Amino acid sequence: MSTFTIFLILIIIVCLLLVLVIMVQNPKGGGLSSSFGGGGNQVVGGVKKTGDFLDKSTWTLATLLIVLILLSNVSLKGSYGQADSKLLQGDDTETTIPETVPEEIPEQVPATDVDPTDTLN
Repeated sequence: MSTFTIFLILIIIVCLLLVLVIMVQNPKGGGLSSSFGGGGNQVVGGVKKTGDFLDKSTWTLATLLIVLILLSNVSLKGSYGQADSKLLQGDDTETTIPETVPEEIPEQVPATDVDPTDTLN
């Protein structure tokens, strides 16, 4: 397994966890914390801190996702070696341009002694 594949699997896991954490939250105050009865001032086993935990875990997972994406990009470039194009190297390319020379050169037409001011009647 390459390092890019490992990063890809970790990115998918973090994305699924992030979706789960976001779906558990409820912006109206009726999320996971109110399900356990923490809607008021009651504190049962630290349920009042559930909103803070979900908020911190959302930011942590989002930051981890960005870091994993950046690291996977670095590992992807590293696994392919040289990123330059073969055209930029110039070793194997032909730079000759075929000449387009006409087969027959047309003869020059002699100038006629016609006055351009004459009008045809």
